[in-house]
Amino acid sequence: MTPVDRMAGTRFSRRRVIAGSALGLSALGVAALAATWSRTPAVVHVGGTALAGPLGDVWVGSPRAKVTLIEYAALTCPHCAAFHEATWPTVKARWVDTGQVRFALRGYPLSPLDTAGFMLARTDGGRNYYAFTDLLFERQRSWAFVEKPLEAMRELMRQAGLGNERFDAALRDQSLYDGVRRVSEQATSVLGVHSTPTLFVNDDRHEGALTVEALGDIIGRAVGWPPG
Repeated sequence: MTPVDRMAGTRFSRRRVIAGSALGLSALGVAALAATWSRTPAVVHVGGTALAGPLGDVWVGSPRAKVTLIEYAALTCPHCAAFHEATWPTVKARWVDTGQVRFALRGYPLSPLDTAGFMLARTDGGRNYYAFTDLLFERQRSWAFVEKPLEAMRELMRQAGLGNERFDAALRDQSLYDGVRRVSEQATSVLGVHSTPTLFVNDDRHEGALTVEALGDIIGRAVGWPPG
């Protein structure tokens, strides 16, 4: 059974999207992750390639930036959408576009619908990763909480230039499915992520949709500004 076949057999109700476990892990899968947690190394660099999964991170900002900002998010999470609407644009303009911070969004699906969205964002090697994820956050209410969300997502992606054939091909791509799943599993087992959004400023963890002021203060301290 392909990833899209599994998704097609899932009823994407509002309740399931909000309350669904990350990637629908079975009890056996949770036990395996717990065993992995017991072997977690003492020092973990969140921005390293080991936690980026086989698909790698899609970075925004200068590779010479002193600070990394990594967000674990779900596309159906209202708090994540609120963060991307109210906080992220200002943070990007003030810190990322000025070369002080480098940012990456990592998927932490709360439902198969989230998994589908991150798989679609990875089409064409992730060339349109942020164009697609930004659109899905911006239009979240139009597709995530409707009676047929996968079809609503299909129509939204069609308007963004991803036709039906490419849409279906992406959701049948086992490598995309495995890549998205791997990032989420490692976030749980290695970093202890359990909710969205979870932000890491360098290796310091912060949970919830932080305001511009709160996140700005955290980033400011990380970059050493203002001095003294």
